[in-house]
Amino acid sequence: MPITFTRRRALELGLASAVGALWARSVRGEPTPPPKRCVLLYMEGGPSQLDTWDPKPGTPTGGEFRAIPTSVAGIQVCEHLPRLAARMKHLAVLRTVTTREGNHVRARHLMHTGYPPQGGADHPALGSLVAMERGRSELPGYVVIGGAGEDAGFLGAAYAPFPVRNPDKPVRYLTPPDNVDNARFRERMGLWRTLHDGFAETHSSSWVKGQGEVVEQGLAMMRSPRVRAFSLDEEPARARERYGDTTFGRGCLMARRLLEAGVPFVEVTQRGWDTHKENFPTVKHLCQELDLGMSALLDDLDARGLLSSTLVLWLGDFGRTPRINDNGGRDHHPQVSSVVMAGGGIRGGQAVGNTSSTGEEIRDRTITVPDVFRTVAHVLGLDPDKTRYTPEGRPIDTVDGGALIHELL
Repeated sequence: MPITFTRRRALELGLASAVGALWARSVRGEPTPPPKRCVLLYMEGGPSQLDTWDPKPGTPTGGEFRAIPTSVAGIQVCEHLPRLAARMKHLAVLRTVTTREGNHVRARHLMHTGYPPQGGADHPALGSLVAMERGRSELPGYVVIGGAGEDAGFLGAAYAPFPVRNPDKPVRYLTPPDNVDNARFRERMGLWRTLHDGFAETHSSSWVKGQGEVVEQGLAMMRSPRVRAFSLDEEPARARERYGDTTFGRGCLMARRLLEAGVPFVEVTQRGWDTHKENFPTVKHLCQELDLGMSALLDDLDARGLLSSTLVLWLGDFGRTPRINDNGGRDHHPQVSSVVMAGGGIRGGQAVGNTSSTGEEIRDRTITVPDVFRTVAHVLGLDPDKTRYTPEGRPIDTVDGGALIHELL
């Protein structure tokens, strides 16, 4: 239902009241809530909405999976997500997200930045924006596990994602070489700073500045005891088993450790969702990995009192076609996809929007990617309308328009 002037004005007044209350608390010296964290579970390749969060059992396009009830009456999900079905009270499923980007590279840019690729503008990833707004610390502000994420765009290298290619292996270069003692290491870094500063004097640019900031951040990490958050060896075997003996499961476990250590934005990539052939055996396997890793992450965040201050965001490149092709696969279908949110104070236990009986079209409550990003920015305490400027002076807002998804708030 469209928002009338009266309802919109009421929402604006409500938000203004909330901001005013926070300001009053700060004036009185009362503690304000800590900034919220975010963990992005990114499904690389484009997950099938029909075989995950929006099943259509008994239809020609529904495929071979059954739908199972969840802990919330009236909401069903794929049979291969039983643990997440049991935790539906935490989840808000947006079933009617639509885009125009059916190319993987363009879609990944859109789903990480909220902007379609545009000539002359290098948009920063959401994780980079969060890292910049939260300020510097000993650990990176944006960590990507198992994938590449998206770069920081015009914000510069200092806010680019710190990659952990494989959570099973130690992160490289976080300790000095064994044959270099502390004195010698300090001498080497002094020499590097001298050379870098001299180069920067004659080659001033955001790139050179960012390179220096990245090196200094690396040095801070090497000295920090919190770098142990990258090591899963400290986790008991039982905890590792709950997350699943998979790269994605271990990535979710590392994400929990990093969030606890103060990293404000962590992305965990699950690859393999580009199911143009053999969709059903592939998706069954991926769902089983997802079900273990994501449910264990939700449980741990909830048990440790972190879920209300941590937004869990699940999304991918785009949706998949209802039509099953001759190779038993589903092709690209950006017209309809699902996005899932949990925690962070959003209202769980609901599915927003309805698709047609075949899953091919949106029947009601169309949601755009800017709508998703405006809502996420609001939840994370980012100003969605804040304007930042590229080195060339081009203005770029945090969010590319959009409207709040009021059902979630």
